[in-house]
Amino acid sequence: MSGHSPTRRRVILGAAALTALPWSVLTAEAKLLDPTPADAEGPFYPVEIPDDSDNDLLRISGREQAARGQLTYLHGRVLDREGQHIDGARVEIWQCDHDGVYHHPGDAGTPDANFQGFGAMVTDREGAYHFRTLRPVPYTGRTPHVHFRVTAPGFDRLTTQLYVAEEAERNRADFLYQRHGAAEQARITAQFQPVGSAGPGAGPGPLAARFDIVLA
Repeated sequence: MSGHSPTRRRVILGAAALTALPWSVLTAEAKLLDPTPADAEGPFYPVEIPDDSDNDLLRISGREQAARGQLTYLHGRVLDREGQHIDGARVEIWQCDHDGVYHHPGDAGTPDANFQGFGAMVTDREGAYHFRTLRPVPYTGRTPHVHFRVTAPGFDRLTTQLYVAEEAERNRADFLYQRHGAAEQARITAQFQPVGSAGPGAGPGPLAARFDIVLA
């Protein structure tokens, strides 16, 4: 006959459960995704959102000519820290044109009139977004980059920049990029990979870059 009473057994089981709880919590927390690092907004966010601010930055409504630059399909998903997609998140991007000029009164250069410069869209049911834009180019003091602002109900607003993996030398010299440690740099850097040919004499072919964004 056992010498342990039902009451004693319940106490032992309860203590065991309490002992296991912290490890379970730590295990769950360890599986959370790291949020996408924030980065400087910079001085060139639009003073006013342009009338044409869709997700195709290479074509402006009413203009026949496309913007100059290397066509790039920029896409990804917006996720929470548990890896669940966030539908209805607003994703905004802005960047300089092929000559390194922003559509902004604070930039003294003359911008490409056929380049939208800013675009926005809302993520779909899978948390996906996609833009048609140009491969970012360097300008004085900065490595190529694309600015992002992402907002979603219940999450902190994220402002960050996306960098080009193939621009390692310029990235090493960029003061903003170097403010991040290696792990953070990896989360805001994407490969811009060829996805086809532009045809004979048409210049470099199109690129694609995937940038998944994790909100906190």
